[in-house]
Amino acid sequence: MNKRLLVFVSALFFHLLLAVVPARAAGPDDVLGVWKNGEGTGMIQIYKQDGKYHGRLVWLKVPNNPDGTPRTDVNNPDEAKRKTPLKGLVNMRDFTSTEAGKWENGKIYDPKNGSDYSCEMTLKDPNTLEVRGFIGVSIFGRTDVWKRQVAKK
Repeated sequence: MNKRLLVFVSALFFHLLLAVVPARAAGPDDVLGVWKNGEGTGMIQIYKQDGKYHGRLVWLKVPNNPDGTPRTDVNNPDEAKRKTPLKGLVNMRDFTSTEAGKWENGKIYDPKNGSDYSCEMTLKDPNTLEVRGFIGVSIFGRTDVWKRQVAKK
C-alpha cells in the first residue's frame, strides 16, 4: 500500500470506530444537580436520599405574592399544607434508576393545580432532562424538557 492510501484507511477506520463505540453510559447519579423547568418559572434541585432520587424547588421566577409575602402551596388539597412555602418544597420523590439515563417509579407534585402524578425522567444528554408526568399509563401524560443549571456535587 502506498503511504497516502494507508493514511486514508487509518483515518477512515478511526472515524468508523468513533461512530461504533458508544459514549459513556449515563450513571444513576448523573441526574443530580439543579434543573430549570421548560417554562423557566422554577428550578428544581434533584438529590439522592436513602437510595432514591427526589427534587425540591430551589428558585422561583416569581418568589413572592403581590403583597411581598413568599408564595405558598395554596392549591394543595390538604388545607393544612396551603401555608407551606413553595421555595424548598419537595415536589419530586421516590425515583429509582432503572437503566442508564432513566429514572422511574417516582411521583411529581404540581403546585399549580395541587395534583400528584406518576413520573419518569430520561437524560437525553448531560444537560437535557425529559420529565414525564402521567396518570395511570405513561402514554397519557405530558413531557417537560428541563435544562441543567448547576452540575451535581
